[in-house]
Amino acid sequence: MSSPTPYCTIAVASTFSPRFVQVLAEAKRIQQRFSCELQLIYVGEKSDETTAKFREVLGQLSLPLDSTIHYRQHDDPAAGILDALVERKIDMIVAGALEKQVVLHQFLGNVARRLVREAACSVMLFTRPEIEPKPLRKIVFVAEYSDHARAALQKTFQLASAEESERLHVIRVITSFDQARASLQAEEGDKVKTDDDEEIELEKFVLSAGDTKVPIEARCIRGNTGFAAADFVQSIEADLLVVPVEPSSDQSLPSNIAWITDIIPCNLWLIR
Repeated sequence: MSSPTPYCTIAVASTFSPRFVQVLAEAKRIQQRFSCELQLIYVGEKSDETTAKFREVLGQLSLPLDSTIHYRQHDDPAAGILDALVERKIDMIVAGALEKQVVLHQFLGNVARRLVREAACSVMLFTRPEIEPKPLRKIVFVAEYSDHARAALQKTFQLASAEESERLHVIRVITSFDQARASLQAEEGDKVKTDDDEEIELEKFVLSAGDTKVPIEARCIRGNTGFAAADFVQSIEADLLVVPVEPSSDQSLPSNIAWITDIIPCNLWLIR
């Protein structure tokens, strides 16, 4: 299993928007789940007014009044946050997610989108943060077969256990592109995986991550695009979508999950 404390420092992207207190409350919950330090990042000038506001909010949530606050002067809020994450070696950033909601789709705000695309650390976004955080009862983990994804699943076990989640769904998305590629491999004489083969491989991956008391349901989902994952998340009314992303020099997202830079079906945890 992974370390009992996979994160040393979690930071909150701090603004004095109407939902700032709620986002900070959600961050406090996550900080407690991972037994790590909670810090704040504020893009703006440090003044008596901002200091007083932070003391008021920290006191309201029973957080230490001397909590570390990183002030950044920058014309671009997202760039200021991204710079602070690197400079302060933050392990995960927590922020609000939504800019607007249209019909059934929730669109990421500009800052949240930049964090998903460019942050060098893990990112957790909350679509509807609350001062009294709702339990994360149903969690969906998008599986990739790699050591990084296995470690990410172990982190998910830890959070799901602490939340006493009702169920953890581990899914493997198989797109039309994946199926077309398999057909080409068959023409070249390679063995094509059957549905049973895919299910067995996914089950082996889940078992390789170790034990958890949280009930797990593993299944392969087929769809034309990676949006099949979003459809599944909405169909079961999941509370959290977990996506492992291999760290890379350009922080690009795999094509099958690139859609999360625009639309988010529920709270999102991007594990880098």
